[in-house]
Amino acid sequence: MDRITHDRDGKLLLKSLTRSELEEWVASLGEKPYRAKQLWRWLYLQRVGSFDEMSDLSRDFRERAAAVARVDVLRCTGTHRASDGTRKLTWETLDGGQIESVLIPTETRNTLCISSQLGCAINCQFCLTAKMGLRGHLSTAEIVDQVVQTRRQFEDEQRISNIVFMGMGEPLHNPENVFPATRILTDSDGLNLSHRKVTVSTSGLVPEIRRLGVETRVRLAVSLNATTDEVRDWVMPINRRYPLAELMGTLRSFPLPKGERITFEYVMLDGVNDSDDDARRIVRLTAQIPCKINLIPFNPHPGTEFRPSPRERVERFRDLLLAKNLHTTIRETRGDDRMAACGQLGKPGPRMPKRADPPQRFRSVVAEAAEGPTSTDDSTR
Repeated sequence: MDRITHDRDGKLLLKSLTRSELEEWVASLGEKPYRAKQLWRWLYLQRVGSFDEMSDLSRDFRERAAAVARVDVLRCTGTHRASDGTRKLTWETLDGGQIESVLIPTETRNTLCISSQLGCAINCQFCLTAKMGLRGHLSTAEIVDQVVQTRRQFEDEQRISNIVFMGMGEPLHNPENVFPATRILTDSDGLNLSHRKVTVSTSGLVPEIRRLGVETRVRLAVSLNATTDEVRDWVMPINRRYPLAELMGTLRSFPLPKGERITFEYVMLDGVNDSDDDARRIVRLTAQIPCKINLIPFNPHPGTEFRPSPRERVERFRDLLLAKNLHTTIRETRGDDRMAACGQLGKPGPRMPKRADPPQRFRSVVAEAAEGPTSTDDSTR
């Protein structure tokens, strides 16, 4: 996959460039190196939306730059506030698609969950985005612009402290654009986010996990969601390519800075992956991997084949892991009344990817879930 650095009209996407690449571009225009530093500061410290606002650049340079490059690439088409203060932002991409970001405020931090693709090819069975299929990779500029423009809108009210690549798409399916984006987000002269505050999540693409460990310093989260190949092959078909033994072996050799841990995300699905035996298998699977476990209550969406595990079952599951000295937390659902919660982003079209057939012993579970009502309707879309 090639990196996306220009729009369809051939204009350069400035936010697709790392700082060294921006310096090279400025030099190609016959400008002195300090111009690149000025541009960088306008893009990421001042967060302006046009060349006209860059007041310390000469008019001649601004006009020449505007003729061949662009600053903003996304257009915000809506902001939806949930009852708990979570905000879902919708954006129109360069190709006219719609992606979503989620700003999640808490007492200790404000996290922005950003998208890396329009749709997703991984086809996780419990995720609404999966029902879109993959419609395109986001450019580095489209990834970074979610952060820049959200800061522009809300920074005075809510300072963004953490970035998680947990929105629409599989980030490691788009590494040529995601990896440069992480370098821009963590550049000390720009957005200046700590490497410890940027997390890339993956369904388990083993070769790209290895690349992430070599090419970046950001944190890694892995969507586990099952403890046997039988179940994970069903709910996360990527497991058929990279089964649990291969995935866990790769994670045991992942280069972690001292004191850092891998986060395992585990969506709790009633009657599917929430048994005591599942908890015991997690202990064995994660042995010798510095990690923490994040239990995620399943967030229903229209047409889902699953139900959330009862709260008491989630708490028992947590307690079984804690008893084995595994650092375990329950992620509280945020923004679900605005379809902004984990697994609820996106809008499927008329042609959806083929659903995976459940193993025989789970078919009654799926049938019961399909008969019952979901807790979220589609009116907020």
